[in-house]
Amino acid sequence: MKYRTILMFGAPGSGKGTHGRNLGVIPGFFHCACGDVFRSLRPDSPLGKTFLEYSSRGALVPDQPAIELWRQFIDSSTKIGRFHPGEDTLVLDGIPRSVPQAEMLSDTLDVVAMFYLTSSRENLVARMQRRAIKDNRLDDANLDTIRQRLKTYEKETKPVINFYGKKLVHRINTDQPPVKTFFDILKHVVKLA
Repeated sequence: MKYRTILMFGAPGSGKGTHGRNLGVIPGFFHCACGDVFRSLRPDSPLGKTFLEYSSRGALVPDQPAIELWRQFIDSSTKIGRFHPGEDTLVLDGIPRSVPQAEMLSDTLDVVAMFYLTSSRENLVARMQRRAIKDNRLDDANLDTIRQRLKTYEKETKPVINFYGKKLVHRINTDQPPVKTFFDILKHVVKLA
C-alpha cells in the first residue's frame, strides 16, 4: 500500500515543521517530521550517535538509517492508532532529503503535492538561530553549521524537486506572515480533496 502524501519542502528554517504541524492537526492528516524523530533518539543509542555525528557538522544522516528510522516511526504510529494509512494523508517534512531517498521511498509514497517553501537567506538564518534557543536545537546554534546546512540543502536536497516534477510543486513564499503562508498552502490542499 502506498501512502497518500504531501511533502513540505524547503531549506532549513523555511517553515516546513511549522506548517506541517499545522496541517497535521486537521482531521485526516498525519504529520511526520523526520528531524524530530531523529532528535527524539537517545544520544547514546547507535542511531542517536549517528544523528549527532552528522547533524553537528551540518551534514545529512546517511540514506539507509534515515529511511529505516522513518519506516519504524510510521509502523509504530500505525500500530498505536495515531496514523491511519487508509484514511489519512501523510504530511512529511525532512524526508526525502535526497534523490536516493526519494527513490527508496517510491514504492511507499504516493506524492500528491509538494509545497516548496521559499524564504530569503537572512530570514532562514534568523529563524534557525531563534529555534536553536527556543527548542534547544543544538544543530541550529552555530553559524558555521547553519551555513553548511544551507550548502548541503542546495547540493543534496534541492534536486528532489526535479525528481517529483513541476506538476506537483506549489511554490509558497514564507517571508510573509505565517497565517498568510498557511492560507496559501490551504488554498492548494482544498483542491486535493
